[in-house]
Amino acid sequence: MIPQADPSRRIARHRDAVLAAITAVVDGHEYILGSHVGRFEQAFAGSLGAAHCVGVNSGTDAIALALRATGIGRGDEVLVPALTAAGTAAAVLQAGATPRFVDVEHSTRCLDPVAIEAAIGGRTAAIVAVHLHGHPIDMPRLLEIARHRSLVVIEDCAQAHGASLDGRTVGTFGNAAAFSFYPTKNLGCIGDGGAVVTSDPNIAKRVRALRNYGWQDGERLSATAGGNSRLDELQAAILLALLPHLDAGNGERRLLARRYRETLADSAVGLPACHPGSVYHQFAITVDRRDEIRRVLRESHGIGTGVHYDSPLHLQPAFAAFADEPLPVSEQLARDMISLPIQPEVAAQAVDTIAAALRSLVGPAERKAA
Repeated sequence: MIPQADPSRRIARHRDAVLAAITAVVDGHEYILGSHVGRFEQAFAGSLGAAHCVGVNSGTDAIALALRATGIGRGDEVLVPALTAAGTAAAVLQAGATPRFVDVEHSTRCLDPVAIEAAIGGRTAAIVAVHLHGHPIDMPRLLEIARHRSLVVIEDCAQAHGASLDGRTVGTFGNAAAFSFYPTKNLGCIGDGGAVVTSDPNIAKRVRALRNYGWQDGERLSATAGGNSRLDELQAAILLALLPHLDAGNGERRLLARRYRETLADSAVGLPACHPGSVYHQFAITVDRRDEIRRVLRESHGIGTGVHYDSPLHLQPAFAAFADEPLPVSEQLARDMISLPIQPEVAAQAVDTIAAALRSLVGPAERKAA
């Protein structure tokens, strides 16, 4: 069986470094907010070209804390793409604000700038820009819209570690950025983990307080209502061990994406937009008869696939109260998308096999009349 993803294979690939990192924590005396967290925060911020990184316990908390640290809360409306993980909208609610769902572009699967402008209302205070599947959203255009309306911009980089746009790393454009280190991510630990990245020292200071009961300046006095959202030493140590391999892993993903494009170019498969700065956390194609094709790939060819995501957020029960109109592009993509294996440890020797099986099911592309 070829799985869609298997984080244990990446851990096995770097087993010696990971075990050494775990041993260093076990043999030490710091388990919470110790030297490994501090070193990882410094190293990760440096790798992105940002001034500050604050480790937290998940990508969802990273979005919520970034929103709170930039002053977003009760009474504010936050624009969120409908096609993203539930954690993006859940974080808006966690911050006390209200999500408003916006449609995406069919090609990039990221927020549609035209739809953003149409959705901005009197209560709109922020935009959460999701770099979905590792594809960088058009941040210069988004920031121009935000500047004209004095909106906060939080980048959701949960799937975009190391992605870039015009030579600049995503996560450094907005007021702050949120990262997830869930095991399947391009940079993932062996549990939950996240980070807020920013170049604003005041935002960084607020997030550091909010992640740790609102304590500030080393005093155990809650100056604001914070919580417990700390990245622990064990996960930080593992991330430190894996961070030096991130760029190489992203390069491998780009090569695999290129091979998929070559082998599927003349088939009836809708390919994701091509961007030199994408890191292909997912390689999500579109096909007719999506569920049937997934079933045959699994049962007849032993190929696992994923769906990211099978229901846009505005159609999910938890967020139904915030849905006010159909979002046709998100709804169409949710019906048609399949995430093929792209993790290097899974797909490196399997791309041609996967592509051949898929081509046999979807057939050639229809040729347009001259």
